[in-house]
Amino acid sequence: MRIAYVINSVEGGGAASPVPAVVELLRAHGANVRLFALTRRDGRAVPAMHAIGLTTIIRDGGESDHLAALRWLDRQIAAWKPDLIWTSLTRATLLGQLVGRRRGVPVASWQHAAFLKPANRRLLRATQKSSALWIADSSCVADLTAARLAVPPARLATWPLFAADPAAPRARPWQAGEVIRIGSLGRLHPVKGYDVLVGALARLRAEGFTAAAGFQIEIGGDGAERDRLAAMAAAADITALRLTGFTARPRDFLAGLHLYVQPSRSEGLCIAAHEAMQAGLPVIASAVGEMPRTIVEGVTGRSVPPADPQALAAALRDLLLRPGRLAAIGAASRVRVLERFGPAAFASAGAAVVARLPVSRREAGGAGRSASRVPFDRPA
Repeated sequence: MRIAYVINSVEGGGAASPVPAVVELLRAHGANVRLFALTRRDGRAVPAMHAIGLTTIIRDGGESDHLAALRWLDRQIAAWKPDLIWTSLTRATLLGQLVGRRRGVPVASWQHAAFLKPANRRLLRATQKSSALWIADSSCVADLTAARLAVPPARLATWPLFAADPAAPRARPWQAGEVIRIGSLGRLHPVKGYDVLVGALARLRAEGFTAAAGFQIEIGGDGAERDRLAAMAAAADITALRLTGFTARPRDFLAGLHLYVQPSRSEGLCIAAHEAMQAGLPVIASAVGEMPRTIVEGVTGRSVPPADPQALAAALRDLLLRPGRLAAIGAASRVRVLERFGPAAFASAGAAVVARLPVSRREAGGAGRSASRVPFDRPA
């Protein structure tokens, strides 16, 4: 069974980060997988893919040259003759559907995002029948996919894209007299809500909660919002915040914290917040995506409304005033995420999806189905 895994880019984080775990499970069920990326971006996801021996073919192109990307993907699929095209994110899905239809190869498509641009939502709804199976990366995204793309239950599956690891490093409990270390992992992008976090910190500073009061907060991630966030923090005289840039070892980063915060405006599963729970951290997160379904209010952390700096400040204040509670809340957080997303749960959900894959077996000799030629097959 050959699977062409088509993805927008091999950027670190996001939809590329779960690829190795997904591929390993597909291999366990007999699949031969190759990854086709429409563009590179920062390429930070590539080392993890190479570490599992995944053949990774990356197009030398941009993010808006769609016709050239379509022709490139068509040539790749024609040459390798997969049994299934598996797509991830909107661009890869729309192009994969076109190539799949032309080459007679069935398509299965991930849905990761809780937010879709209006134009993308309309396009995917119009083409949703071109994917024989849709796979949501969480129960919240499954509900959204059914509603906004009109995908019926018969063509919709759920595979939560987080496999909690019991062997992951655990955060050391806070000790009296220590600085309370708070952190977050994510792109410096408006959707992650770090400006909301700065607003919350400004409110805390006005109440006397500053770096001198015994806490510091680090955001591990890069992005276009870096200068704006730094300027906001400087204008509010917030010295407790550090923008530390891309974090190559996220597990070690999380193990060095006492508390995790995820102030996003929109999320699907949100792997980073679940990784923080895996590390044994209390999590304060916006009530978006899967997070309110995972966080048990007051037991494993706190949920706050998105884009509400006052509510976020109140949640931070509550835990900063009683840091002795952090270790117990973090322990409950770890138990919760291992129960919901442990290796057995990941493998079981993946196996159920594999059983539903619309695979088209190649005929003897490796020839795929024939299809009429269309104009986009001109040389790029």
